[in-house]
Amino acid sequence: MRAASSAAFCARLLRRQLVLGLRRPVEIGNPLLFFAMVIALFPLGLGPAPDTLAAFAPGILWIVALLSNLLTSEGVFRGDFEDGSLEQLLLAPQPLYFSVLAYVLAQWLLTGFLLGLLSPLFALMLGLEPAAIPALAGSLLLGTAVLSLVGGIGAALTVGLRRGGMLISLLILPFYMPVLIFGSGAVQAALAGAPAAPYLAILGAMLCMAVALAPLAIAAGLRISADT
Repeated sequence: MRAASSAAFCARLLRRQLVLGLRRPVEIGNPLLFFAMVIALFPLGLGPAPDTLAAFAPGILWIVALLSNLLTSEGVFRGDFEDGSLEQLLLAPQPLYFSVLAYVLAQWLLTGFLLGLLSPLFALMLGLEPAAIPALAGSLLLGTAVLSLVGGIGAALTVGLRRGGMLISLLILPFYMPVLIFGSGAVQAALAGAPAAPYLAILGAMLCMAVALAPLAIAAGLRISADT
């Protein structure tokens, strides 16, 4: 009975976060607009040569996805911290592990998941080979989930600070690098005709580890921030 009530509570919490996010379409549109604008600017800096753009496309797409995730990481818990809802969540009898997982899942669905779905369009803008697009979409869906979980740790530790955006970047950017390396590596492998499955498997293992450990770190960070 208690497990069922905890699952129902987390489902309601996830629905609440999604509804709040959909009521603020600007917060959803900002990462997507940033992604599109930066992708559109790269041809101006690198030149319009299709071969040049296609060669740099995997790294470009992944770096922009990483920066887009940083834009939204700071606000995962900010609103609930400011209105006092976060303190009530910390006092709730439900396990905090699943509650913070619902927050991160909502953030990923509204940002990383959408980026993964729209990535084929942006890839075609850079002239990426169609054969590499499935590897790109798969790596982004897996990788952005890891980025959201790791970003949630930084958001939890800095939620009590007025300007924690730069601090979040300093805290979590080094942990983003393995995801960036293997995510772009999957696309590069697909371009070279090699199997991308090993890279995707490593990203999947990273995601499993992040799902197991990151919510515990996020919960501890929220308790530290609430006590200070």
